Amino acid sequence: MYDELTEVDIKKMQEEIEHRILVVRPQCLEDVKIARSYGDLSENFEYKEAKRQKNRNESRIRYLQRMIKTAKVVKSDHAEGSVGLFDKITLYFPEDEEEMVVKLVTTLRVNADSGLISRESPLGRAIFGKKAGETVQVEVRPGVSYPVTIRAIEPSDDDASLPISQY
Repeated sequence: MYDELTEVDIKKMQEEIEHRILVVRPQCLEDVKIARSYGDLSENFEYKEAKRQKNRNESRIRYLQRMIKTAKVVKSDHAEGSVGLFDKITLYFPEDEEEMVVKLVTTLRVNADSGLISRESPLGRAIFGKKAGETVQVEVRPGVSYPVTIRAIEPSDDDASLPISQY
């Protein structure tokens, strides 16, 4: 399995890896060393917490390296007038009689609370490549779907302002 990521995503992950290796890792090692000096390790909360933070940092580094290694690099190009990566899309949900504005992003920048949805999500897959005015069925799982109408598409590019997701 691979994730579809842009070159900006890869660059941001490489920057985070570099920061974690050059800044966070030495600080974590120093914290472990200091906490170890407090004495009895069986009842030393500071030591356990320092080790947890160190392990969490190492885990994030491995995760990002694996993401880069297995990523499929995609471009944000798309046909004129159709939904593509980083476009703002106004959607209408007829069952709820509600409108919602979302931005289609890569899996690494998802934030549903801010209206940033993945191109690989059920909604993202359903609307990707479609044109304004089209109504599509979003299949959540077999046998469960809902209609959504694309009201407007505001083209946009990957401006690198969106942060990558943490954990």
